Amino acid sequence: MNRQDAEGIITEYLKQVFGFALKRCKNIHDAEDLSQEIVMKAFRALLARDDIGDAGRFIWTVAHNALSNYYRDAAKGMTGVSLDEVAEVLADPGAEIGPDDSADSIRSLQREIAYLSGLQRRIVIAYYFENRRQADIARELGIPLGTVKWHLFEAKKELKRGMDTMRKSGELKFNPIRFHSIGTNGRAGTKATEDFLHSALSQNICYSVRNTAKTINEIADDLGVSPVYVETEAAYLEEYGFLRQQKDKYIVNFIISEPTAELLTMQDKMYKRVAGLFANALYDELIASGLLDDPAILCRQTDGPVLQTETPKADRNFLMWSLIPYIAAWSGGEPENEGISTGEGAAGAGRISFEEVATIRPDGGHNIVTAAIVPDNMVLPEDYIYMNNWSGPMWNWKEDSGHILWQIDSEWSDRETPGVRYSEKARRVLSLYAREAKERLSKDEYAWLAEQGYVKTNGDYEGDFKAAWQIVILEDREIQEKLLAVGKRVREKYRLEFEEFMEPYRKASLEAVPSHLRKVEEFELQSVFSTDGWFLMHCLQALLKSGKLKEPTEGQRKALTIMIVWG
Repeated sequence: MNRQDAEGIITEYLKQVFGFALKRCKNIHDAEDLSQEIVMKAFRALLARDDIGDAGRFIWTVAHNALSNYYRDAAKGMTGVSLDEVAEVLADPGAEIGPDDSADSIRSLQREIAYLSGLQRRIVIAYYFENRRQADIARELGIPLGTVKWHLFEAKKELKRGMDTMRKSGELKFNPIRFHSIGTNGRAGTKATEDFLHSALSQNICYSVRNTAKTINEIADDLGVSPVYVETEAAYLEEYGFLRQQKDKYIVNFIISEPTAELLTMQDKMYKRVAGLFANALYDELIASGLLDDPAILCRQTDGPVLQTETPKADRNFLMWSLIPYIAAWSGGEPENEGISTGEGAAGAGRISFEEVATIRPDGGHNIVTAAIVPDNMVLPEDYIYMNNWSGPMWNWKEDSGHILWQIDSEWSDRETPGVRYSEKARRVLSLYAREAKERLSKDEYAWLAEQGYVKTNGDYEGDFKAAWQIVILEDREIQEKLLAVGKRVREKYRLEFEEFMEPYRKASLEAVPSHLRKVEEFELQSVFSTDGWFLMHCLQALLKSGKLKEPTEGQRKALTIMIVWG
């Protein structure tokens, strides 16, 4: 073809070629480069050939091939991104492409490629976009050649069926949920629970399968996102026990509660009644018993400096801040997790053990996870008591010393919520406490304990030096048993009232949980009015309301509600 005719054809299609590239490229710069490449290749080919009958068809064939190369190069340039994840930005080079292709059709095809199974996506991308031979694909994937051919055939059918179907997104696409709170009962692993469930994607995937098992594609339709990302995230959540796989479907493996205003109001009234009876009676019994003056209860908490002579014992108000929640929790039976031996709370006839319902996770965690969703527009009574900045009760046992570090974090304490780091910190504290009873610690060790609020020091470390523990310590088992005996007597006194208030709440709570998780909920309900954080918080609120407990001073907040006790 002579140069003048070739230039005439190129000039006729120049604007259409640029529009074609602009609709399919990531940015205008790539569109300019691609359109220039198409024009140059087409111009050279026209000059070299005289047998081109349909110039338009020839131009779009060149454009199609250049676009395929562009997509393939873009995929290779995405460092650290799997081919599965590139599926969304790919168009099907096998389709007939013309200047009037709609962007909607391209986007639909991109979406449908993402809805293929992971294996089919890999085969489709390798064959159509990387121009790989079917035999090479089969060898790389370790599957028979016939299987590769079958998947290509099935993928074409799925793509056509999907293109002809109007997919319906669920409500979660337009109204995603968010967890109001996340709780962990048991031993945390190297990863915090919040690390798994921090994103909107992970939370909504779990919520989508709260009641019913669903496939990856069904979850994706609920969320209105690509199945590629759901598939990756769901596999990760399943690996760590947050989802359970049932053949090709997933279902949530932890409790996601969605309480109504009626249930929360019932819960609030129940705790106020029970905690009011128990906490006030326990406080009065402890004062009358004289146990607070027992020398086996150690704590030198003061708002002033540590004295070189005998530092005064902590005031009763500070002691009660730790003793009340501790007795409230353990007088109802010791917890069964964290390797701590069980007392009256051990699983007996009709009781569910922690091991029956807890999940063992690959990072070393052994726990039960719960999450709650509370609508922003929920209206609760004006006197409803909220749980603010609460964590615990938390405990860690050091076997060689026989001691437990036990604590609660709340709106009244002044320290960081420890999360997954609590275990490491607790073990260090217990080791230093055991050593300090026998020998003087290093300067850095005392400085760390003081920074954390466990001790106060006075004097030059190299000269006159004094250290005093600021947390409550039960020095022997005898005083521990005496304190718990007071709590048990109070519990027995109000046992019938506890049962009466509990039964309606228990029934409503079980009805609100999906059937496959009711055993987990039954285990959790066994801890109500004991190691239950809501009960302990309401006990403190009841005593503040009655005036028996006073707000802690600023100097006391860092060491508040921390104890060392016998295991």
